[in-house]
Amino acid sequence: MTDKNRLPAVGVLLITTPRFRDLGQGTPGGVYRERKEREAARVVEALAAFSAPVFPGVVYTRDDLAAAMRGFDQANVDMVFACFLSWSDDFAWIRFLRDMRPAPVLFASIVRDSLGFEDSMTEDRFVEFLSAGALVGMLEASGSASRFARPMMERTIGSLSEVAARCADFAKAAKARTALRASTFGLLPSMNEVMWSTYVDIYDLFMKAGPETRFLSVPALEKEIAGLPEGAVARATEAILAAYEADATVDRIKMEASVAASLGLEALCRRAGVDVLVLNDIEPVLMRSLGLRPGFTPCPGTSDVTVVPEGDIGGALAVYISKLIAGKSVFFAEPFHIDREKGVFAAGHAGPNDYTDPEGKTIISRDERFARTDYKHAGAPFAWHTVSPGEKTMVHVSQCAGRFKLVCAVVDALPCPHHLAGYSHGLFRPRKDMTAFFQELMDIGVTQHYAIVAGDHRRALADFAKIMDFDFRQL
Repeated sequence: MTDKNRLPAVGVLLITTPRFRDLGQGTPGGVYRERKEREAARVVEALAAFSAPVFPGVVYTRDDLAAAMRGFDQANVDMVFACFLSWSDDFAWIRFLRDMRPAPVLFASIVRDSLGFEDSMTEDRFVEFLSAGALVGMLEASGSASRFARPMMERTIGSLSEVAARCADFAKAAKARTALRASTFGLLPSMNEVMWSTYVDIYDLFMKAGPETRFLSVPALEKEIAGLPEGAVARATEAILAAYEADATVDRIKMEASVAASLGLEALCRRAGVDVLVLNDIEPVLMRSLGLRPGFTPCPGTSDVTVVPEGDIGGALAVYISKLIAGKSVFFAEPFHIDREKGVFAAGHAGPNDYTDPEGKTIISRDERFARTDYKHAGAPFAWHTVSPGEKTMVHVSQCAGRFKLVCAVVDALPCPHHLAGYSHGLFRPRKDMTAFFQELMDIGVTQHYAIVAGDHRRALADFAKIMDFDFRQL
């Protein structure tokens, strides 16, 4: 199962020319080589604020480049940060473009905050003039970059702080690509037969998005529930009740049945090596067998398994990508209705959802949607969550004409009381006219399911879509 909490591994490729290497002997600024080492140290320090840099040293020669690429491969870097420290012969760069394994590359040019010399009339200032020639190197390198047209390459120019900020978003996207290629989705027990628009080709899922799919069964889940360690259900139930308010509808026996089913889901995923469980939580055989819809994933102490409802693999991708990029709790929702008077739309979802965001509010309450059915544990409690106020990114993923599409928008979540029984929910306001917002979604052609995560992550999502060759729309 993938490590979602590690820092992105960034290979740092800093190129310059051997022709200048030993210039500046005895000057106040030192020889060219020493100036480049100081500059490289500043770059690596800036990248280390958000990543785990893999820096093999400044690249001067073909041999330096070959060693750097071997180091990047050995470290299995998520991306390469490539930058010219001055003008350079381009023999190293063109070999990088040709020989580096497929990987996201951010080709950057750093503009000095201060030039560092007034003229080139002394040897010291002349060497510094040569040292400051990164613009020459970048422009020369840009032509070869276009001729090779490597996929997954992005370009940026700015101050060191601006370039580092740009790299931080790109690194999140590159790490998400690596994680997806090492991840496994589990489908239990099937996609939803009444929601065909959510279907994706699972071969394409593996080939174009990364995860493989494993098919899990209801009998296997029942076996996991029956085999839970003694006391595990009671301990998890107590932990949940200690952490969240419970209302008067809660039946302790039914709650323990729901907690047991939730623990069983997570145990089944661990046994199968599944990172993301796509649960068709309203499938009749599942409901009859369990007598309820599991309502407490993630269980206390769980950080390695993500569960999404309604058998929607595209929705699962949206949630997992959002979690990988943002590193936060992600809410699974569908827009319910527009309230014209208040200028908001309500969105949420029944069934399992991430209720652990400390900024939101969770109440343990009865699942009203099934309270009047004849299921064995009808009305079993679930974690009833309302989304915290603040800036949120909505993310959608689905498939059309053999391609994955990623759609995102920033919306503002407003304070929201618990008022939609049986559904975790929130109130949201887009940053454009409400009708125009949903008209655009209608015209793009989406489905009803969205991941919602705190913060603005549009830049990293755009990078991710480009890296993955997904169609991308930002509202």
